[in-house]
Amino acid sequence: MVTGAASGIGRALAQELARRGAELALVDVSEAALAETASSIAATGRRVTTHVVDVADAARMEALAEAVVAAHGRVELLVNNAGVSVTGTLEEQSLDDWRWIVGVNFWGVVHGCKFFLPHLRKNGEAHIVNLSSTFGIVGMPTQSSYSATKFAVRGLSEALWAELRGSGIGVTSVHPGAVKTNIVRASRTADPSAKQQMAVRFDRVAMAPEKVARKILRAVERDKLRVVIGPEAHAADWAKRLFPAGVHGILAYGYRRFAASGARSEP
Repeated sequence: MVTGAASGIGRALAQELARRGAELALVDVSEAALAETASSIAATGRRVTTHVVDVADAARMEALAEAVVAAHGRVELLVNNAGVSVTGTLEEQSLDDWRWIVGVNFWGVVHGCKFFLPHLRKNGEAHIVNLSSTFGIVGMPTQSSYSATKFAVRGLSEALWAELRGSGIGVTSVHPGAVKTNIVRASRTADPSAKQQMAVRFDRVAMAPEKVARKILRAVERDKLRVVIGPEAHAADWAKRLFPAGVHGILAYGYRRFAASGARSEP
């Protein structure tokens, strides 16, 4: 079961899993794009169902778990991938922005874990994949809400990993750097005119989602608690380890320079 499966990492994971012989239950709020993902998987001969659900909606997610099990008989791999972003300083981001991003990025993961875990337990062996971010390792200027949700996903995953250790259910927290997805173009921002420029810069350095999908599944096969993906993600991880406070001074200096030139950070 993959959330956020209409594009980006979610679509790439679904397609890679289909190539490996999996049946798929795909979830997203974008019905048309979700149908495109499903069509590409159906062409491989694998069984696929689609579910148009907002992961922030607890009642819909609880019903989804029952619907997926009814359709497929079991769930062995849960991928909580759905995510959104908001770019802007804390003062620029509205409380509605915060409610929206927390609902999708954090509550969506909580709902997935909470409602699917009883079904995962029935298999003897199963795995949960939760998508965090480089910004779940280091808090970034203009990304306070995004970083907050991705740190929360990391903390949830680490706690859940410990609770489930020895149960046959693994948990992997994923921390990718720049990936070619729609998250920047679909983000909310205080400066809409800069969004397209930001997306172009992002795409120049971003990794293909297909490569990210393969790395995630390799981490699942190895039952890893955490996987860091991409050079910028590894750099942020080591900088935080070596200079846990100092790295934020560097970020603050960089942010002042970027803000002066009108540039923005992006997830």
